[in-house]
Amino acid sequence: MITFIREVSPYILFKLMAGGGEYGEVFFEDSYISVWKLENGKVETPVSGRDTGVGIRLIKNLKTKYGYTSEFSKDNLLNIAGTLSKADGEGKIKVGIKYAKGFVPVKKDPEEIPLNIKKDILQRADDIARSYSPKIKQVKVLLKEHKRKILIINTQGEILEDTQIRINFLVETVASDGFQFYRGYESVGGSIGYELFDGDFVDIVDFVAVKSAERAVLGLKAKPAPTGQFPVVISSHAGGTMIHEAVGHGLEADLVYQNLSVYKDKIGSKVASELVTVIDSGVEQGKNGFLNFDDEGVPAKKNILIENGILVGYMYDRLTALKTGKKPTGNGRRENFRHIPMVRMTNTYIAPGKDNPHDLVADTKKGIYVVKMGGGQVNTVNGDFIFEIIEGYMIENGKISYPLKGASLIGNGPKALMDIDGVGYDLGWAIGTCGKSGQGVPVGDAQPTIRIKKLTLGGTQ
Repeated sequence: MITFIREVSPYILFKLMAGGGEYGEVFFEDSYISVWKLENGKVETPVSGRDTGVGIRLIKNLKTKYGYTSEFSKDNLLNIAGTLSKADGEGKIKVGIKYAKGFVPVKKDPEEIPLNIKKDILQRADDIARSYSPKIKQVKVLLKEHKRKILIINTQGEILEDTQIRINFLVETVASDGFQFYRGYESVGGSIGYELFDGDFVDIVDFVAVKSAERAVLGLKAKPAPTGQFPVVISSHAGGTMIHEAVGHGLEADLVYQNLSVYKDKIGSKVASELVTVIDSGVEQGKNGFLNFDDEGVPAKKNILIENGILVGYMYDRLTALKTGKKPTGNGRRENFRHIPMVRMTNTYIAPGKDNPHDLVADTKKGIYVVKMGGGQVNTVNGDFIFEIIEGYMIENGKISYPLKGASLIGNGPKALMDIDGVGYDLGWAIGTCGKSGQGVPVGDAQPTIRIKKLTLGGTQ
């Protein structure tokens, strides 16, 4: 099918540009997804399938026209191109300027792993989680594999191919003492094959299962969180949820230029503590947001967004770059061929600092220590956010004290960045799926242990 798309693409692009335009492309995708699930002690029949199609895009007068199909015939593809161009004849395109091919260097392709190995992973996780404590009442294990091949041929004479492979593994548990319930979860994964589970898969499976169960049981003895303002130390184990949600989205150029970002017109201004450098990087091999090329064929890059507290750049796709005279940064991403690309993060993180993480706790007389954050909401226009705390503790006299439950962090992204007064030398990663405008794409996020002078804690005490 890739050979066929290569052969017909010049004709499609000639037709697409018949009425003029700034840019056109043919985007082919062949995607295989399989999701294995264990619940109530039983491995369910895996949900798997292949999704293949083509998207055709025209940017004309800085507006996007888009069509897609799973019917692979030359006539059908030419008809879509003609509908978008609304013109007869042929336009001008470039050919033969660039060809590049990328792949994720995995050792164990998901499609080549025996089914019994996958079942063993799920069953072992269930056994380990349940054996942690008799208080564990429910266990759910998910194992998701995604193999995606894309081909992009555009009017700039570029032909780009990429093969992306990802594995995500999650254990969710529910504990009960007969009076209350508490949920725990842990996940790992990234742009990697089944070598994720190398070493007889014991270490990583056991770690995720135990951590999930431990978190659930811990929640049963946690005390209701107080309400008020406290210094907050966020552990590197929490991943970069806050930096992704409260800061990252506000640095996406489409939101910036739609006046939907608090960071509009702030290039060159101080927007964070001088201890803070924020980076979005698609070139972090093995991480969940790793890419050779984005979904517009732009090579992935390491983009410094905030450097020592100064805002130095935004993330761009081809459209926002055309609109602003900037260069695309490798952040044009789409869920699949049915969607237009838009500005999205890849792997977003706060760069490590020089502080000892233990000292950040020891130097805090009374505050909050966050180990795991859950879901949340952010208003990109003003930067206000709220995040659930899945695992958190009180800090008393410089020591981690009792666990908390029913807690949430409430604050403002720009103010929180300004109030960071400590950045550890550690760095912890997390995996996730980022949602925007109805599309979800895989991302990674990370941060070292950081201390924020003051945030509001929403509690139930």
